[in-house]
Amino acid sequence: MSNVKTDVKEMLAAGVHFGHRASRRHPKMTPYIHSKRGEGHIIDLIQTDEKLQEALDAVVETVSKGKTVLFVGTKRQAKDVIKAAANEAKMPYVTERWLGGMLTNSKTMSARIKHLLDLEKKMESGELNDRFNKLEVQRFQEEIDRLNRMFDGMKDFALKPGLVFVSDVQVDINAVREANKLGLPVVGICDTNVDPTVVSHPVPANDDAVKSVQLISNYIVQAISEGRAKQPKEKPADKEAAKEDKK
Repeated sequence: MSNVKTDVKEMLAAGVHFGHRASRRHPKMTPYIHSKRGEGHIIDLIQTDEKLQEALDAVVETVSKGKTVLFVGTKRQAKDVIKAAANEAKMPYVTERWLGGMLTNSKTMSARIKHLLDLEKKMESGELNDRFNKLEVQRFQEEIDRLNRMFDGMKDFALKPGLVFVSDVQVDINAVREANKLGLPVVGICDTNVDPTVVSHPVPANDDAVKSVQLISNYIVQAISEGRAKQPKEKPADKEAAKEDKK
């Protein structure tokens, strides 16, 4: 069980309970809807809290085994929040366009990331400046910038995470589908217009409000921290063996 303290009052203040217009309701979200206010639905925060606790338990368990959590949030208003949370947790993230095969075609993605790291190394060392003219070097820099927009949040991590956290299941459904194909658990914020059954750990919540996404992301970050604290301590003998392996 996760020791992260969630707070329904915090959720209320962050607008986690505000769903979409009733006309956009997904039938499978009906059990998580508390009531209707005006034209919109109100999410049952008691159930949100229960499902969030289940999701946090999954995050703690995943990280305690030394695995990573991939943060995904490509929607405009969520990008900065998701990137900040992932950086705080020291975990990989995708906040630009999800490229098909990011999870399911690891060979190709690894090659592209390796190419990016190689270009950065050559640019930093001055090798590109020594071998090419200014225009060509500028083009290399533009390629580095382009690749960084796509892979900056993943280039320092293995491409297969232990769990995927998605801030908007509908917007980033391709990430969800790839994770499902690989059998990876998915924690997803599910607004009232979303099918919650496509993710293993749905969190009924407002996926449009920045404060809502930020609050839930912060809980995920806390669970990651707790998971790290539960990782087995490396023994001195193991450290020496690792050093020998590197020689």
